[in-house]
Amino acid sequence: MAPPNRQSGNLENPTRRSLLAGVAALGALGAAGCSRVATASTADGGDLLDRLRAAGVVRLGIAGEIPFGYIDKDGQLTGEAPELAKVIFKRLGVDRVQPVPTEFGSLIPGLNSQQFDAVAAGMYVNPERCEQVIFADPDYQMLDAFIVRKGNPMGLHSYQDVVKKGAKFATGTGYAEIQYAVDAGYEESDILIVPDQVAGLNAVEAGRVDVFAGTALTVREIVKKSGRTESTRPFAPLVDGKPHVDGGAFAFRRTETRLRDAFNAELRKLKKSGELFRILRPFGFTKAEMTDLTAKELCGG
Repeated sequence: MAPPNRQSGNLENPTRRSLLAGVAALGALGAAGCSRVATASTADGGDLLDRLRAAGVVRLGIAGEIPFGYIDKDGQLTGEAPELAKVIFKRLGVDRVQPVPTEFGSLIPGLNSQQFDAVAAGMYVNPERCEQVIFADPDYQMLDAFIVRKGNPMGLHSYQDVVKKGAKFATGTGYAEIQYAVDAGYEESDILIVPDQVAGLNAVEAGRVDVFAGTALTVREIVKKSGRTESTRPFAPLVDGKPHVDGGAFAFRRTETRLRDAFNAELRKLKKSGELFRILRPFGFTKAEMTDLTAKELCGG
């Protein structure tokens, strides 16, 4: 799996095989992370932060998605969320982060079954997920975009266009884009669900689908070395008839409010100082994707 170029911020376009190879390269490092973490006390916001400080390591659930959290070609953990985690957890007295790779759709179940301590995968905050986990405040905001064939022959610029024009539609496992398409009137049973953005790119290139939906950042980076596809302009999906901007954040078990609050306190400092943008910029993020959105807003109350 190719890492981002930390000087230029460019991301190489990996193959599905290389993504899986990167996870496999984790080998011994990830093996310990596959065992369950010790059960934390639920009193007074949980004692996980104390236990992490004592252990000196925090286990992070990642989904192998560039640029959010992945293993690079040298077998090292990187991505916007892991790099941010390294900074914040060090400030919290936890010196080391350890990745636990899984599929995106398994992140919340894995967190709640204590296979890892936090989700570090750029996960969108939405009401459905807020019923299962607690989120830190978003570290970025994001619009959606499509991967389409060169020239966008079907003129697809929104989920409503996909429905009106009968386009064959794909998105990733557990992605929020599934619900956006359904809300626009697309039959969920007709959606091609693929493992990740690389598989989505391949599906468009092969003509199996007309469009793949993902985050604007993921889409614009993954098409850079594709001669047969392009990304559409970013757009806000409609939720209850209104344009909606998503925010991505770290997720924690519902009992671990103390850890979440400590994480949030450090995140606010990074936002205020401008250091957050310096951490995220090498992964293709722009100032337009910095945000003051809160988890409470995105959870719906």
